[in-house]
Amino acid sequence: MEMLSIEKELQGNSYPGRGIIIGRSTDGTKAVTAYFIMGRSVNSRNRIFVEDGEGIRTQAYDPSKLTDPSLIIYAPVRVLGNKTIVTNGDQTDTIYEGMDKQMTFEQSLRSREFEPDGPNYTPRISGIMHIENGTYNYAMSILKSNNGSPDSCNRYTFAYENPAAGEGHFIHTYKCDGDPLPSFEGEPKLIAVPDDIDAFTDTLWNSLNEDNKVSLFVRYIDIASGTCATRIVNKNQ
Repeated sequence: MEMLSIEKELQGNSYPGRGIIIGRSTDGTKAVTAYFIMGRSVNSRNRIFVEDGEGIRTQAYDPSKLTDPSLIIYAPVRVLGNKTIVTNGDQTDTIYEGMDKQMTFEQSLRSREFEPDGPNYTPRISGIMHIENGTYNYAMSILKSNNGSPDSCNRYTFAYENPAAGEGHFIHTYKCDGDPLPSFEGEPKLIAVPDDIDAFTDTLWNSLNEDNKVSLFVRYIDIASGTCATRIVNKNQ
């Protein structure tokens, strides 16, 4: 698979929607994840990321402008022991609760499907990172409507065992801007993952469309020790 430039992928797409990146740093020592949200409506743009325990949640920047919290207020990142869960909706909680009951990532998502926001039917994208005894693997999932039809849900899971140093995968909700918004197609895109969390954070934030970007979360986890560094960038400061 061709390795793509994350800068070009983001700069060339004014509205990828929400995106998850998971991978491994170039020196091989860090498990890396990033999650960003974008918005076209006032309601979607009126958000910030805030830390919540070991994870994060979205909240309204200006509570007086919040109209419908159902699909925009949630915990994108939660930590369950040695697992880090990253998603674009409240399925974070579904995965957390399922895996806490010894269900697999895939089994936990069986009770969920794409978002009920026709005509877009936004895909639910999710990721799980697992670090144990110095080993690291991750998986990504997308639950999407069948070519824009809400009558059936297509489920795809991509698992990456012992991922290569310097490689990551990028999945996002929308193929591009449009009306209705076309869903992401294909498998997660292969991208490069650098060693420097601040450089990576800057690259991602500066490459996202200036009008539509809302918030960005980046985390680097030391595979040997489990210690982590986190960066959060909000357009609404």
